[in-house]
Amino acid sequence: MNISIPANPGVTPKCRHCGHDLTLKLISLGLSPVANDYVEPADYMKAEPFYPLEAFVCSECRLAQTRDLLLASDIFRADYAYFSSHSSSWLDHAKTYVDYMSARFGLGADSRHVEIASNDGYLLRYSIAKGIKCLGIEPCESVALAARKMGIETRTEFFGREYAQTLRSEGWAADLITANNVLAHVPDINDFVAGVRMLLGPNGVATLEVQHLLTLMQRHQFDTIYHEHFSYLSLIAGQRIFAKAGLRVFDVELLETHGGSIRFFVCHSEASQPESPRVAEVLAKERAYGLDQDDVYIAWNESVKETKRDLLELLVSLKRQSKTIVGYGAPAKAVTLLNYCGVGVDFVDFTVDRAASKQGRYLPGVRIPILPPEAIFEAKPDYVLILPWNIKQEIKTQMEEIRSWGGRFIVPVPKATIES
Repeated sequence: MNISIPANPGVTPKCRHCGHDLTLKLISLGLSPVANDYVEPADYMKAEPFYPLEAFVCSECRLAQTRDLLLASDIFRADYAYFSSHSSSWLDHAKTYVDYMSARFGLGADSRHVEIASNDGYLLRYSIAKGIKCLGIEPCESVALAARKMGIETRTEFFGREYAQTLRSEGWAADLITANNVLAHVPDINDFVAGVRMLLGPNGVATLEVQHLLTLMQRHQFDTIYHEHFSYLSLIAGQRIFAKAGLRVFDVELLETHGGSIRFFVCHSEASQPESPRVAEVLAKERAYGLDQDDVYIAWNESVKETKRDLLELLVSLKRQSKTIVGYGAPAKAVTLLNYCGVGVDFVDFTVDRAASKQGRYLPGVRIPILPPEAIFEAKPDYVLILPWNIKQEIKTQMEEIRSWGGRFIVPVPKATIES
């Protein structure tokens, strides 16, 4: 029987970088709520909005991206619940970064360090300790307030050309600009990168760290796709985006943070920074995998469906054995994973999180309650599903007591596995 399935309705989306029609679909994850819209108890019986969660790849510039559906101001509100300092491994990463950058680029008391999306001061605290003049730019008041309490000057603004010009006029031409895990969060990527160029001093360096599209695909990390992430970066796409703004990628590093990230080192196009051989090496890796071709994206769509089936088969098997399962963590990626896989309280009794701002609320969509970490030791479950799998070793250390009653861990991606 021949069945004709209609194409998705609506206007063909355009690439947010080059304006090309987006016809190559990376993945469709169904309908999903906004990832960080945690549900208050008073709103438990109220409906919440769900939006199509789809990602496309531009066949012209190779930027992977979601369809524009929500404004950044609707996502990153004053009460944003993600506080970077709650992860000890991320604090270690931030300290190592500051030590490395200050040594490599000779930063000192006469230097200016600006961080875009500075969150709760998790990183700039280490630059201030070195006597470097620092400024944080953070659009969410809740986390900016935490930074100010530590004495870190923090402006509550969205960053782009206009605000970069304001800062430049105030004398904030930067020797170092840091933008960790923010480039993926901006809908107008060209405006953001142009703002970086405008704020960067003549001999300054900017580093921008984002999840690497190559690793995301290799490790089936589909749950890192959510409405809050507008773009997914490769070096192939990144070089074109930075070049359009008058910036040059002179070095890259591949990191294990957030499950696999790429750190771009950029300077003004005419600056004298020599190009590292790592640029050519990473480009070669991306092309060898096929990021400059269509076929790899089409095949990945089917592999994600298999990852979903693996997780569901494992959870169904355990529940049929009357095993108890709880979650650890309430990250944004959990909202995509659980809603796409249809995993609610029928599988996971509750989840826990160290962030007090999330405790007592519910995960969007699936409405799984979020409790303090101590709840795991009270419930003594058979299994703990690690939702922020990118810090699974840190979580295993924090939760090592579960082994005393025979508890084990479940890691959902790249393939659902049980670990001790």
